[in-house]
Amino acid sequence: MDAITITAYQQPLQQADVPEPVVGPNDVLVDVHAAGLNQLDEGIRRGQFKPILPLRLPQALGHDLAGTVIRVGAQVRAFTPGDEVYGRPRDGRVGTFAERIAVAESDLALKPASVDMIEAASLPLVALTAWQALVERGRLQAGERVLIHAGAGGVGSIAIQLAKHLGATIATTVSAADADFVRELGADVVIDYRTGDFETELSGYDLVLDSLGGENLEKSLRILTPGGKAIGIAGPPDPAFARRIGLNPLLRVAFAGLSRTIRSQAKRLGVTYEFLFMHADGEQLRQIAALVDEQVIRPVVGRVVPFERIPAELGALGRGVRGKTVATITSTTPRTGH
Repeated sequence: MDAITITAYQQPLQQADVPEPVVGPNDVLVDVHAAGLNQLDEGIRRGQFKPILPLRLPQALGHDLAGTVIRVGAQVRAFTPGDEVYGRPRDGRVGTFAERIAVAESDLALKPASVDMIEAASLPLVALTAWQALVERGRLQAGERVLIHAGAGGVGSIAIQLAKHLGATIATTVSAADADFVRELGADVVIDYRTGDFETELSGYDLVLDSLGGENLEKSLRILTPGGKAIGIAGPPDPAFARRIGLNPLLRVAFAGLSRTIRSQAKRLGVTYEFLFMHADGEQLRQIAALVDEQVIRPVVGRVVPFERIPAELGALGRGVRGKTVATITSTTPRTGH
């Protein structure tokens, strides 16, 4: 079976023949039609997540999929062969850059009926991130104000649409070329990050979804109203995250140190900071699929590439592409070496 694998950190990904997936009693074997490309995949290749996502190399990468169920484990009840599904496999079981993958039943959902496989494959990781930031953690309510950074990106483009559905007022930062695009998605206030300064233009916001970190995160704290919250998906990790994933005490201390400055700044301002590393959740994907079919959320696919281009495309993510880059996986034409 063909897959795109990591054999060593900081080395190019390779196309390789890997063993067929083992299907457990609670697993669903999926024929992968399409897979979304994410910054997380490139970060793993570079070794940025070794402390929190240890891998046994070689390992197939890929965190998004849409495909067709081939067979199911003995205890699976929600899916049957032939079902069209989408999902984000849980950490430790990723590998959607492959022809087939076994996924835990609870990590999958029926794909939205109104979109094709490529559009469905663009959604799981970014839509779950947006949902967990705005709904699960942020508890965003109608009438509240939220700043969503990088609104034309994979997470931002979905988060804007979800926030609009929740009834919030939305500000976002993008390039001038993407201003009209994010307004169409639902943004109310659009700031050109190249020529504007969101810190001087915004104040009294209830929630920030930050995907950039560093100085951008520090400035984001200062536009929050007292009691407001900044949720960061680019780091730094906080102690609560370290406890949640069961890191050893030494790493917990290290993570506390990494986030001490930003947490102290937040405390002085009367706001809070939380790090979010999204998790797999089939039930949330079912709710997201319903919103897609109701035309509340539309997938944003900026680029479609063939399976063989995945290694090259991962290094170029975020360069002039709105939304997501998606790779087609299955093909009627045998690949080289088959």
